[in-house]
Amino acid sequence: MNFKITGTGSYIPNITKKNSDFLNKSFIDDNGQEISIPNSETINKFSSITGIVERRYADIQMNSSDIGTQAAKNAIKNSEINPEELDYIICSHNFGDVNYGSNNYDMMPSLASRIKSNLKIKNPNSVCYDIICGCPGWIESMIQAKALISSKMASKCLIIAAETLSRVIDHHDRDSMIFGDGAGAAILEKKNEKGGIISHVSATHTFDGEKDLLFVGKSNNKKLKGKFIKMQGRKVYEFALKNVPQAMKNCLEIGNININDLKKIFIHQANKKMDDAIIKRFYKLYETPMPKNVMPMNIEHYGNSSVATVPTLFDEVIKNNKNGHSLNDGDIILFASVGAGMNINAISYQI
Repeated sequence: MNFKITGTGSYIPNITKKNSDFLNKSFIDDNGQEISIPNSETINKFSSITGIVERRYADIQMNSSDIGTQAAKNAIKNSEINPEELDYIICSHNFGDVNYGSNNYDMMPSLASRIKSNLKIKNPNSVCYDIICGCPGWIESMIQAKALISSKMASKCLIIAAETLSRVIDHHDRDSMIFGDGAGAAILEKKNEKGGIISHVSATHTFDGEKDLLFVGKSNNKKLKGKFIKMQGRKVYEFALKNVPQAMKNCLEIGNININDLKKIFIHQANKKMDDAIIKRFYKLYETPMPKNVMPMNIEHYGNSSVATVPTLFDEVIKNNKNGHSLNDGDIILFASVGAGMNINAISYQI
């Protein structure tokens, strides 16, 4: 028995927000003081570090559950399954549904239940729940789905990631330029075929204050009410470089996988400079240089959509050979992520 992805789907929102759209923003520092550096200089530096030139925002009438529904429909169609046969529907996110302009987080009922309703699935034994695990949410949901199938509680699971971070960013914070919206989904099934999930690892770091590296807090503009996504960028970078490469290595070791057999790494699209550094340090643990073309990227045009970055990227590569990246039967890949919690996880998988 193997645990195989039999279908994938994604939804990339229609609204494109370019870096130039931030030129007239009023950026304010953590102390409430307007930043004197010209926005053009800030944006150029931002782009050189993150690799982001534009990001996508959801249409104002669509929430996370709506774009998650679209990704789910695409995954179901791709897998050619009967949705009534789904045993579990798991949705990862961080803020639930957030109506445009409201900044109020709506998390009840679960997004998974809302998506099931949107899909018009009648089967009451198709169980729904959400998972909040920071940016690693989709990968952690995949691990849980694998556990459900392994324990014979399920044979088919729909795993969705959906986020509309454009609704919870502080527009006076320069970090707001990093975030975008998107949704991805996959069907995981029990199959008597080669390939599938080989190994996985997960960890949560909290002892030294890591839980506070990503959080919700007040706007840098003291006149505004509400809570917005915030992060200690430099500390997140340092944490990721210290901990993610070793977690990835642990995952390969558990799966008894030779580093030279690894075809692609689908890492959370957080920041191009950070992702490059993580992968280089990962290969350094094996005393080997980072291979060319091992790390697909889509952050340049989609931004950081949190839980959705890995499944949307995987969907694009496996279907459309994204930016020259392609996958073939038998290829071994690695999914990896880091985010609020602070959580880290990885999955090794054979196509």
